[in-house]
Amino acid sequence: MHPGRSPLAALLRAYPVGSPVAFRPVAEGLLNRGYQVTTSDGRWFLKHYLDQAPGTIAFQHRATALLRGAGIPAVAPLRDRDGHTMRRIGGRWFALFPWVDGRHRGGHDLAPAECATLGALLGTVHATLLRTLPPVQQPAFTRSADAAESMAVARRLLAGIADRQVREPFDDLAEHRLIERLRMLRRHAHRRPADGDAPRTGYVHGDFHPLNLLYVDGSPAAIVDWDRLAALPDTEETVRAALLFFTGSATGTLDLPRVRTFMHAYRAIADPGRTQLTLAVRRLWWERLNDFWMLTRHYVERDHRSDPLFPASAALTVWWTRHWDEVLEAFVE
Repeated sequence: MHPGRSPLAALLRAYPVGSPVAFRPVAEGLLNRGYQVTTSDGRWFLKHYLDQAPGTIAFQHRATALLRGAGIPAVAPLRDRDGHTMRRIGGRWFALFPWVDGRHRGGHDLAPAECATLGALLGTVHATLLRTLPPVQQPAFTRSADAAESMAVARRLLAGIADRQVREPFDDLAEHRLIERLRMLRRHAHRRPADGDAPRTGYVHGDFHPLNLLYVDGSPAAIVDWDRLAALPDTEETVRAALLFFTGSATGTLDLPRVRTFMHAYRAIADPGRTQLTLAVRRLWWERLNDFWMLTRHYVERDHRSDPLFPASAALTVWWTRHWDEVLEAFVE
């Protein structure tokens, strides 16, 4: 179909971006689909929201605009000719964003000064959101994972692997890690965080990892994909971000010197205090120890998209448990 006759062409005419030349799908997730749009005036990113209410989308748009206004490289949507940041076509919601020609960088590609820049960036995001968005209610009770329930899940997954007629290398690794995890859960069940020991609630990007940060000329130029922006423990997002950036994809070990540099810069901007960070590290470690979402997705949902992530993720849980004191020190000292 000629781009000018595409159903999306009518949507683009609501924006001052020229005439459509080409559409190309570039992203598909649980919450949205994305297209690179080329027009006579340049390139843009068109987001199709799959399962989000208009109020939630509008909240995300306001937050990214506030961050952008504060000098943070959050990519905010364009306004159409009527001043709106989203449009409804055929019962579906869309938004148009500037296209950013940048590249992704893993944490192990970052020099120490760049790790500090990353930590300061996330700290500024959290501090700015907390300062500019409505106050959030602090949780008094957040249930932590139950080891007995987790072990039951692990046993069901093991039984499913044992029943497979044809085994693959992934099955052997999964079986090994499940047996190992059952031993670890029995050994560490007494370390379950109390339900009332939840870290403070702030605002989070919700998915801060290398694929949602674009670099241009060596510097962070765009934080994208704000679909999971929410009021959640910001300290947990900080710890999770460090894991996602600084865990070796082959070894499953955490680069603690880079974590320290990242955290020192973060705490210089948005220091939650040692107690809050300790709560976040402990709870996130416990959740990882009890988490089997990748194997559930593989064996129950028959969705293999997360398979490449499993080896390093499973190895990290073991390594983190064995090096608990060193990991905690890297985050809180």
